[in-house]
Amino acid sequence: MSMLTPPGMGGKYRITGDKYPRMRPTGGRRKLVLAATGGVLALGLVGWGTFQLVDVFTGGSTATAAGGKNCPAPATSVSPAKVTPLPAPGRIKVNVLNATERSGLAKATADALKKRGFAIGEVGNATEEYDKKVKGTVLLLGAADAVDGAFPVLATQVGGAKQKVEAPVKGEPAKADAAEGESDEAAKGPRKPNEVDLIIGDGFKKLAPEAAATGALKALNAPKPSPSPSSGGRC
Repeated sequence: MSMLTPPGMGGKYRITGDKYPRMRPTGGRRKLVLAATGGVLALGLVGWGTFQLVDVFTGGSTATAAGGKNCPAPATSVSPAKVTPLPAPGRIKVNVLNATERSGLAKATADALKKRGFAIGEVGNATEEYDKKVKGTVLLLGAADAVDGAFPVLATQVGGAKQKVEAPVKGEPAKADAAEGESDEAAKGPRKPNEVDLIIGDGFKKLAPEAAATGALKALNAPKPSPSPSSGGRC
């Protein structure tokens, strides 16, 4: 009988030889499964971290760098636009000419404009070219430079003003000291940018109310905001 055979146990329960059964610790399979799962999770975290590092150092994917769906639109900021300064009323010379059959309009209009700060030049009747031919309120006649200068300033004083650029006059500029007895027409050179003819037409009633004209002039000189995209950084 083997030494491994318990007392009183014989026959078919006898254990012979020098080998005996080994008992496996309980719970071994569960630990093996948990260890395998933990290894998979660890590998996944390492891979994800590596991808993030590559993405940071390479500046993101091609789709994102090219403005893909994942890239947020840049914010829009409003900044005041640059405005070209307009001439003050005192620097604009206005020739008030009456092209209607109603008398006294040129003088009354010139006096009102003078009170509002404009410099007044010639006051009288319109030339034959425009006499009784202006159907609107007024016609502003001046040099090409007046389009972005004197025209809009003077247009705040009367509604419905139309503009016309006068063809440049060929000849020498006006001399500072014309000879005595020489006519004004001979001494008159090319029209200056801030000199405008205000030709009164049949539709003219009166100038715009002074308060409204002043407000329109302030709005004309106020800077207008223009949207500009701000740099939102690399997406």
